[in-house]
Amino acid sequence: MTFELTLTGAQHELVRRAHTFAEDVIRPVSAKYDKLEECPWDIVDEAAGQGFYNALFYADLIADPTGLSLPLFLEEIFWGCAGIGLTIVLPALALSSLNQAGTPDQIAQWAPEMFGTPGDIKLAALAVSEPQGGSDVAHLQTRAVRDGDDWVLDGTKIWIGNGGIADVTIVNAVVDPDLGTKGQALFVVPKNTPGMTQVRKLTKLGHRASHTAELAFEGCRIPGENLLGGVDKLEHKLAKAREGGETRSGALGTFEQTRPMVAAMALGVARAAFEYACQYAAEREAFGGPIIDNQGVAFPLADIGADIDAARLLCWRASWMAASGVPFRMSEGSMSKLKASEVAVRATEQAVQVLGGWGYVDDHPVEKWYRDAKLYTIFEGTSEIQRMVIGRTLPGATAEGPLHHHLPGDHDGLSRRFGHGSLARARAGEVFLKMAEKAPGALLELGGRLASPGR
Repeated sequence: MTFELTLTGAQHELVRRAHTFAEDVIRPVSAKYDKLEECPWDIVDEAAGQGFYNALFYADLIADPTGLSLPLFLEEIFWGCAGIGLTIVLPALALSSLNQAGTPDQIAQWAPEMFGTPGDIKLAALAVSEPQGGSDVAHLQTRAVRDGDDWVLDGTKIWIGNGGIADVTIVNAVVDPDLGTKGQALFVVPKNTPGMTQVRKLTKLGHRASHTAELAFEGCRIPGENLLGGVDKLEHKLAKAREGGETRSGALGTFEQTRPMVAAMALGVARAAFEYACQYAAEREAFGGPIIDNQGVAFPLADIGADIDAARLLCWRASWMAASGVPFRMSEGSMSKLKASEVAVRATEQAVQVLGGWGYVDDHPVEKWYRDAKLYTIFEGTSEIQRMVIGRTLPGATAEGPLHHHLPGDHDGLSRRFGHGSLARARAGEVFLKMAEKAPGALLELGGRLASPGR
């Protein structure tokens, strides 16, 4: 599948449906749930009723060979509200881990339990971060110890979306501390399992409609079948790691896949603030005219508009690469997340600035968007982590030239010999120019039409 910016009919319809849901259902209650700091159960149920909240829906978006359906959906939903949007899509993060690490039987068993059905909504959580670690996934301290046929979990997790209220929690735990990320595994912990407790619900700067908590695991016993992938696969992975072979962390694999998703979320918030600020500046009059006529207002907004579009292209490219199996050469997923998250912070800050005093109070939504945006430079890897990940690729990647030198394509077909810019066409052009000196005017005009770019 080539990288194509022309959306399909289904993608246009997905954008329309998602935007209508965000505008008519999410936005009218966004401020309410921001103040209540409660899970918007009724909105999640409505999302399920409209087909936006089930495992097959997300599996279908992820299976899109263009890679664009999921970021298109996410940008529209988060344009409505970041907190409510996060509640709607959080189970998809846990589902991604389940799909990557689980067996077909485990996926069939647990995926439906992550979403439920309209009228019987269920939630899922992915528990990776710890109080002492943050982005340092290599030094987690939550341990999983095998005891007969069971596993026993002990440790603390924090900043867990849906933590403590989820019906299914996927927990990343250490099984061999000597192997770093290679010595970790993912476990399914169902709701109300003895030994798993919610220590506290966290009060946050933004995304307040999304429940976030600290969890404790104290002698939390789960059956062996809840180890994602099974014990044989785990033992093979550990043995390979001890021999120095390459293995893959389930949690890190999830982050690689979801960073363009986080970029799309950030773009939704950035676009919401950018559009609001532009409309306000066009209507607000001061000093004899609309304030957008002043360069001090228009120029920063112009820069942000360009940066939002640039970040969206990075997001779409990374999503297309992931869907097409094109290897990331310079951490293109991290690039998309870095740029989209930082433009979201700048866009929302500028929106507050454009509105002045009105931007600082909750009469307008820009102060909420400003609070929401900051999360994107922190979770799923801070901006510093993204720069570190990108920086590690630079020596090898830059030595081999830019990404487009290595993209898939028709390297040996007719287009290589006779396509635009080929040597054969250049030589033909030279011949045509020589013939043109003696050709009749009508024939020359016909040749010019054939050679001109299509419209």
